[in-house]
Amino acid sequence: MPAPQCASCHAARAALRRPRSGQALCGACFCSAFEAEVLHTVLAGRLLPPGAVVAVGASGGKDSTVLAHVLRELAPRLGVSLHLVAVDEGIGGYRDAALAAVQRQAARWDLPLTVVAYADLFGGWTMDAVARSTAGSGRSRACCTFCGVLRRRALEEGARLVGATHIVTGHNADDMAETVLMNFLRGDAGRLARGGGLGSRGEGGALPRCRPLQLASQKEVVLYAHFRRLDYFSEECVYAPEAFRGHARHLLKLLEAARPSAALDLVHSAERLALAPAARPPPPSACSRCGALASRALCQACALLDGLQRGRPRLAIGKGGGARDEEGPPPPPPSDPGSAPGPAGGECGAACKERCE
Repeated sequence: MPAPQCASCHAARAALRRPRSGQALCGACFCSAFEAEVLHTVLAGRLLPPGAVVAVGASGGKDSTVLAHVLRELAPRLGVSLHLVAVDEGIGGYRDAALAAVQRQAARWDLPLTVVAYADLFGGWTMDAVARSTAGSGRSRACCTFCGVLRRRALEEGARLVGATHIVTGHNADDMAETVLMNFLRGDAGRLARGGGLGSRGEGGALPRCRPLQLASQKEVVLYAHFRRLDYFSEECVYAPEAFRGHARHLLKLLEAARPSAALDLVHSAERLALAPAARPPPPSACSRCGALASRALCQACALLDGLQRGRPRLAIGKGGGARDEEGPPPPPPSDPGSAPGPAGGECGAACKERCE
């Protein structure tokens, strides 16, 4: 049976049916519609004002690649300038290939690129070194807890380094729905309360962040990358196989099989969530060590690094915070960042990017 005509241009044959609407479109019309929807998200949400200097969190994966490409197409209409910021977590055999993809993108699209490294920002600690430090602690699955927190801090530092006024990340609707499910499963009311909307306004001196792809499904992100012939890195991080996020992803796929709108329904539910006054987290203050936004005396990044330096990496993980004041023997910063990583897993998934916001 021949493919139907494109419902938009009525000239070309349709190449796909949009997963949620069922609309039959050719590749060119689908890409135009996708870009128009991202433009509407940015304008309706007032995410990027004219004149903004935008740091695009670039991991080399499909989401950040699509985000950078779409924003490059829309930049003249938005009146913004773009700067790619990539984070080198120090994951042997994985991150080098991803960074090579980012470098190819920057060269092909004539966009400036800045790379910031964990080792430079965090006293010599890389993710491989963190994995070795946590391997015997019974918390090896927490690698991505460390990585998500440190990545967020590294992206902020990289954005400030290039003079950015805003940060954008490549979270799509599936990513956000998985995060909502994870927070519900953990009973994490604080993160549920902060998870709504299309980003954060930049309280306490932090740069404003937004997620222009938050209303786009993962399937459509992949389709856009396919039709635009985008070059991206698609291998799974070596620390991801045991990720808790994988369980949320599996559950979401089951829900979507029964209800195709499940991902967006979860995203919109988080936007409308209202907590009782007693359950609301306290207003944030400044970290006593680095001055970053924090809900306790130390921000999460400083607390995690403090645990690593003391040789007690578990102290800052989990809901209990009393153990953070315990003393432990402080080991020197890692001296062998190039050794092979272990098989530990964490919270993220394939091509982790900035998912653990």
